[in-house]
Amino acid sequence: MNLQVVYCNHQTARLGLRERIAFATEDQLARAYEELRSRFPASEHVVVSTCNRVELYTAQEKVEDAPSHADLARFFSEFHQIPLGEFFDDLLEQTGPEAVRHLFQVASSIDSMVLGESQIVSQVKQAYECATRSQANGPLTNALFQRAMTVSARVRSETKLVEGRVSIASVAVGEFGKSIFDRFDDKTVLILGAGEMAAETLRYLKNEGVGKILVANRSPERARNVAEEFGGEPRPWETLDECLAEADVIVSTTGATEPVVDRERFAGVRRKSRGRPIFILDLGAPRDFAPGVGEVDDNVFLYDIDDLEATCERNRRARVKEIERAHAIIEDETARFMQDVYHKATGPIIKRLRETWHDVSRQEMEMLFKKLSHLEDRDRQQIERSVERIVNKLLHPPLETLRDEAKAGTPHGLLDAIRQLFHIRD
Repeated sequence: MNLQVVYCNHQTARLGLRERIAFATEDQLARAYEELRSRFPASEHVVVSTCNRVELYTAQEKVEDAPSHADLARFFSEFHQIPLGEFFDDLLEQTGPEAVRHLFQVASSIDSMVLGESQIVSQVKQAYECATRSQANGPLTNALFQRAMTVSARVRSETKLVEGRVSIASVAVGEFGKSIFDRFDDKTVLILGAGEMAAETLRYLKNEGVGKILVANRSPERARNVAEEFGGEPRPWETLDECLAEADVIVSTTGATEPVVDRERFAGVRRKSRGRPIFILDLGAPRDFAPGVGEVDDNVFLYDIDDLEATCERNRRARVKEIERAHAIIEDETARFMQDVYHKATGPIIKRLRETWHDVSRQEMEMLFKKLSHLEDRDRQQIERSVERIVNKLLHPPLETLRDEAKAGTPHGLLDAIRQLFHIRD
């Protein structure tokens, strides 16, 4: 069995690159899964694509069926129409236990920009569910992602990573927003998009006593639902420019594949708002606001995902001990998971080998007993027990070695050798 992941994230690649290789919609993901099945029919696949990371997990029953790092990079290149040389060095690869450890770190938010943030857990779960709907996953990725949810829960219950400001929304508003505004109770907040991140941001802003909430979304129903939940006012998407001019704070999480607001459009909006300070938090990936929007005038404060890095790193340094505890849990869970995987891989081979040898011994004894028909039943039973002990003793060293190898690490080499030596077929 084989596991691998290729990925880029906020630590390895700039937002501009992550935007280009992201899978922004479920329709796009469905097409990606169809293409992956066509290219790598012997593989299971799960894609995790968020504002901070793009990751492709694959699994195979046989190591020789695994696509190479270059094969998977070519998939990204051809699917997104991006020259391979522009991102190959930023697309990293992990295999085996390292791939398992990586997912456990992601799901536990150890690898997140905001340490301990809760949103990544649901994002990983949603990615797994999307792969399931597309029938892209399989037994090994099922076990991996289900275990990742368990590991995440254990880290959250046994450490203090979740204490304090831990979500992207709370850090963004608490750190950046409060550097611009002393208070929010007299401010109008505009939410673009109505997904989970928008809802989380609204919860935090409500705790800050925000004055007025506007919600704009291409789906009137989703805008209405969010507005009703938080006491806001839904606005038609067609009135976006008026909403932008009215807002003091804008939080954008639309999931659009292209910028929703470019510099020229926003410059027109600013002429209507008389240049008062405006705080824009662009949490979309790809970005919803073109970078030039922040340069329209000195009172436009535009922040995107990459701008959170310094603040998040400060939180990370303050939680070193909790990180160490979390890493210890993840190491323990990684070892357990790999032992389970290797046990499942070696179990059928051990069973087949035992069955084969005992079948041969029984056939030989039957031929022997036909020649020695004068033997009493008691003598036959003694011979059968002796032969069975001989077979078990001969099998014990190779099978014990195989079990030890499975506990210590990958047993693939021994498995292949046993298959060839004893002509065991899958």
